[in-house]
Parts: sequence; C-alpha cells; structure tokens
Amino acid sequence: MKSKTSILGASVVAALMLIANPSHADSTAVVDITPQLQSLTNIEGLQAVEVGGIVVLRGKTTDPADAVRAATLVQSLGYPRVANLIRVFEPPDDAAIQRVAERRLAMHRALDGCSLRVDSQQGFLTLAGKVQSALQTDVAIGVLRNIDGVRGVKTNIQQR
Repeated sequence: MKSKTSILGASVVAALMLIANPSHADSTAVVDITPQLQSLTNIEGLQAVEVGGIVVLRGKTTDPADAVRAATLVQSLGYPRVANLIRVFEPPDDAAIQRVAERRLAMHRALDGCSLRVDSQQGFLTLAGKVQSALQTDVAIGVLRNIDGVRGVKTNIQQR
C-alpha cells in the first residue's frame, strides 16, 4: 500500500512541476504564431513558429527595417529568443527586365513575323501582341520565364 501512495505522490509532484515550468513539458512542440503577426507586418510569405522556446521567422521583404520590426514584435509578445531568417531582397528592376525581354524575343528565330510587346510590373511580365501560331505563344512565354528577375508571365496574345 505504501508503494502505491509513493507512486501516486511522485506522479502528482511531476504533474505540478510541468504546470509550474512548462518549458520542460515538451521542448519539441511547434506553436504557430503567424496569425498574431500577419496584420502587423509587411512581409511576404511570413511564417512565425515557436520551437523549444525560440521563434523562427521566415519570409521575404524589400525593406530591412520590416525584418527588424518583425523580430521586435515577437519579442514584445514575450518571446525573448528569435531566429530571424527573413530574406531581404532587391526589388526587381522592371526597366531592365523589360529591355532584356524585348531583346530576347527579337533575337529568337521562332518568333519572326510576330508583333509582341512586353510590360513589367514588380517582376511580373505581361506579353501582348499578335502571333501566327499557338506554338509561338508557348515559345515566347518560355523565353520570358527564363529571364532573371521574372516572377511570372501573363499573356494577352492574339493569333492571326
């Protein structure tokens, strides 16, 4: 009888220790705190998860101050340890992308006889004009997708 009481007492003490000190409860549990930060930050693809007492921040932005602000917000929520893995990247140079796109389209032999125009907005290209076949549309899209800095291609092409 005495051993059952000792086991029960040890179980109660262990449970109370877990309640009093939750960091020892499960240091591998993952807690997603992204929803708390999304409306407060300007970071594309923001992910914020707490693992073992450390909040890991991921995403990308063009402004380094946004990345610092996100880490500060996490600390203000009571998380002292932050691994800030937010990537800061240069915004696409739309004028340069447009020049390269126009040059590559003009040089491609499969596109001879086509009348094409390209516009670039934040790395997203819009291709407009006239082609002789659907294959030429596919070739033009393939050429544009392989240009550095291009994030996507939309088409507004008419076939003659």
